[in-house]
Parts: sequence; C-alpha cells; structure tokens
Amino acid sequence: MDKYGLIGYPLGHSFSIGYFNEKFQNEGIDAVYENYEIPDIDNLPEILDSTPELRGLNVTIPYKEQVMKYLNAISPEAHAIGAVNVIKVTHENGETYLKGYNSDVIGFTRSIETLLEPCHKKALILGTGGASKAINYGLKSLGLETCFVSRSKKEGCITYEEITPEMIGKYRVIVNCTPVGMYPHADECPLLPYEAMDSHTLLYDLIYNPDETLFLKKGKAMGATVVNGLEMLLLQAFASWEFWNGKE
Repeated sequence: MDKYGLIGYPLGHSFSIGYFNEKFQNEGIDAVYENYEIPDIDNLPEILDSTPELRGLNVTIPYKEQVMKYLNAISPEAHAIGAVNVIKVTHENGETYLKGYNSDVIGFTRSIETLLEPCHKKALILGTGGASKAINYGLKSLGLETCFVSRSKKEGCITYEEITPEMIGKYRVIVNCTPVGMYPHADECPLLPYEAMDSHTLLYDLIYNPDETLFLKKGKAMGATVVNGLEMLLLQAFASWEFWNGKE
C-alpha cells in the first residue's frame, strides 16, 4: 500500500489527512495518508528510511524552507519562491529521490484571480514566512505590485505602524499570511486602519479556521470583499496529487 503524509510541527488539526484518506476511500485508491509530526527537520531521513512505501509528502510550518537541503531537485517555481510544500518521493537503484514543488502559489492564484478588479494594482502581504513568499510570487505573476508587512523593522518590509489610511486606498488587496486570528485566538487580528477600507478592498486570509477571522469581519463591515483560505487549500490538494503522480 502506498503512503503519503504531512510533515510539520506542531500539526494539531490537519486538513490534508482527512481530505486524502476520504479521496482514497471514495476513489478506490490503495493508499493511506498519515501525519508525521517531527520536532526537527533532521528527523526526515528517519521517516524516509522507515517508510519505503512513501510516495509523497506535504510540508507545513516550520519546514517549508528548511526541507530544501534534503531535496535532490526543486521545481523552478519552488526555487524562485524559496519554499517547498510538496515532495514527490521516488526510488531509483535503491536510492530515495526527492523532488520539491510549491502548491501554495497555484492554489492562491487560481482562487484569487477571478476576484481581481482593474483597481487592484497593489497588495500588502502580512507576514514574511514561507507562505508569504509564494503569495508574493503569485501576486506578481498576476501583475500586482507588492509590499511586505512585518511586526519588526527589517529590510524590504514596512511595519504595521507605518500603514496609513492613505495606503489602504492604494494597496487595495491585503493578504494575511500570519497565524494572527487563527483558532483558538479568534479574537485577534492584524493591526490595520480598517476604517479606510471600502467596497474596492479585497481581503484574503490564508486562515480557514475560523472560517471568518476578525480580520475578515472587520473588512467586511466596511464593504470589503473577503475570502478565507479554504478554496486555496482544496486547490493545493489537487495540485499535490498532480505532482505526486507525475502530471507536471
């Protein structure tokens, strides 16, 4: 029986394990999907050695960048983004061969492109982690100018304190790539001048639990279009299966 799985730490609630095991059951695929909660990325070889039937992995926080040192090949897109969240596992001449991909950018661009209006020329990306790099790549591929926002002052970023109501009028797309507002901290949201938002503002939250974060609620109250990360997650899952099965 083929095996697929998710590596990350901590894992807690995982969308992937439920999605793929249901898919395998419904489609009569002789495979199982498991969570591999590893406290250190250096535990990856141990999983590979002890699970010869492993055919593919998804990668989540905090290993999307750290895992790259273990890969034999990386897709051009994942290389440009600097983060991997899908690994295809094959075996050649007794050796394990790992190729890394990024499905974040595929899931994101496919889910947001139909919502973009002519006024959506600039975007704020909240957060600077692995997912934010894919979001940046995706937005730029759709023709938007981007700006990263970080809690602390760092090169190539602005801080939340620097975001003015005037900026909200120019940066009409705002994507939350941080865990702020995720269950069980649903009463938190990024510090933004929400009062400056209007019907031309598009708020996109990678979080899907709760399905409407405080970030989205506050924007929605001002007339903004709001989207959570569930569709992106589904599209990522489709892309993972395509990568694992060689349909590149």
